[in-house]
Amino acid sequence: MDLDFELRSEYIPLCDLLKYCGITETGGMAKQLIAEGFVLVDGEVELRKRAKIRAGQVVSGEGFSIRVE
Repeated sequence: MDLDFELRSEYIPLCDLLKYCGITETGGMAKQLIAEGFVLVDGEVELRKRAKIRAGQVVSGEGFSIRVE
């Protein structure tokens, strides 16, 4: 699933992005996915649940890719 997410502020916390895009049903599930090392930001594993995701970054994992614009 390839998604585009339009950023409306300077950044969005990683766990919130996953929830808003429907990758996980809840913020808690998003945090667990991140903590287990299943989420990549620009191709690198990201373990910070509230990492600031800014325009131009790509968040990906098994079965999904989100381009932040």
